[in-house]
Amino acid sequence: MQVDYDVIIVGGGPVGMMVAGELALAKMKVCVLERLKETTPYSRALTVHPRTLEILDLRGLKAKLLDRGKPISTGHFAALDTRLDFSVLDSSSNYTLIIPQHDTEKILEEWAKSLGVEIRREVEVMAVHQDQHGVEVEASGPNGKAVLTARYVVGADGAASIVRKEAGIPFIGKNATFTAMQGDVVLKNPPESGAASHFNEHGLVMIVPLPKGMHRVVLIDPERMAVPKEEPVSLEELRTSLLRILGDDLGISDPFWMTRFGNATLQAQRYRERRIFLAGDAAHIHFPAGGQGMNVGLQEAINLGWKLAAQLKGWAPDWLLDSYHTERFPINTALLTNTQVQSLLFGSMEFSPSVIALRNMVSDLLQIPEANYLLATQISAFNIQYEPDGEMQPHVLNGRRFTELNLRLENGECQNAYELFHSGSFLLLHLGSDERLDNAFDWSKYKHVHVLRASLAEGATDWHDVHTALIRPDGYVAWAVSQSESNPMEAIRKGITHWCGQV
Repeated sequence: MQVDYDVIIVGGGPVGMMVAGELALAKMKVCVLERLKETTPYSRALTVHPRTLEILDLRGLKAKLLDRGKPISTGHFAALDTRLDFSVLDSSSNYTLIIPQHDTEKILEEWAKSLGVEIRREVEVMAVHQDQHGVEVEASGPNGKAVLTARYVVGADGAASIVRKEAGIPFIGKNATFTAMQGDVVLKNPPESGAASHFNEHGLVMIVPLPKGMHRVVLIDPERMAVPKEEPVSLEELRTSLLRILGDDLGISDPFWMTRFGNATLQAQRYRERRIFLAGDAAHIHFPAGGQGMNVGLQEAINLGWKLAAQLKGWAPDWLLDSYHTERFPINTALLTNTQVQSLLFGSMEFSPSVIALRNMVSDLLQIPEANYLLATQISAFNIQYEPDGEMQPHVLNGRRFTELNLRLENGECQNAYELFHSGSFLLLHLGSDERLDNAFDWSKYKHVHVLRASLAEGATDWHDVHTALIRPDGYVAWAVSQSESNPMEAIRKGITHWCGQV
């Protein structure tokens, strides 16, 4: 099949743009099809959590988000009184960044465009067909109907994904049992603390400050929980619920965006169907508790992008594309469990004295540092450790996120290791001076592997016994070889061949 593109991405939100940028970074020809005329003007997903900030830092994008966002050192679990403390996390990104989705989306779109991604807006995908050679996408846009072709298609087109439906992938789980409301509004009398949450027998209110003097108000009102998700929210409805729950409407006015959402929990049973892949809400939806949805989608995007590029360039091991599902599916299964637990604590059962007592008890438990840290690592995604592949010897670092080591280079200069990932390559990091490494491979054939000799400038106790480690383009340690390894060159050869192909 003669194709128009290497990859077509259906959906131009943050997840779609991130996948597109990742592929374009590897010099792939990419087209994004988006039905909206322009980037969303609404705040929508507000939170960028620590691990997502790290992966954006790997691509040199974090500073751009910081210019437009507001860091806060805590997150919430089910809007409990005790906040999750991100400041104890081992990272310079040990905070949540409050930034409207339209800003995040714009930054990612500008990045993708700068790398050569073609973006077609006001395009509706009608059908998707695949065979052993490629994928056909039937679409309708301002210039009429067209059939576009690609080697692969990524569906990042939301919960109602046409790509998922056309691929015949089941979307399994539980439908919504209640709905809640939210609005980005002006509050004449906002809480003195800025952010606040209130839970009582009348319902729940969460308030988050936004830029330009606005606030997000989230409401779970027992008297409105049966209203269908599709029914528009009115300002009067928000005002009435605020009065019912708080006894004060806070001077609410001037709504910019209002919506209703539910607690449906559904997941695609596979993230890959031959040449079609799913990411973001197309792969899973859940109650938006803890602001995890967009974050997990962006983490999927960086997991998938380099693997697809490897396949298209011809060096990917046979198992690599399938690892997108095997790595991400169990993580998102755990995420759905996490959000279902929060949904219960939010009051989806009832707003009774017993539920209030349960919330108070869990809030008290979160004052225990170890319990707080456990949930902070879950919400931040710092707890992720992929199952090691290959026949490498076990090491505590295998499969874990790569922390931003401060490295001392051979010329004596120091460098933050994250700066080495802006090109999207593997990093083979040798913490020593073993000259046998030069002859372990014909490294000129491994253009996708950056080989670096360095030493640790400071800290990083987990790395003190490391001879050599291979770090993936998405910032996870593929494997680490210990200094006590009897035959380190053979271990490195085995690990490179397994992960980076026989070139």
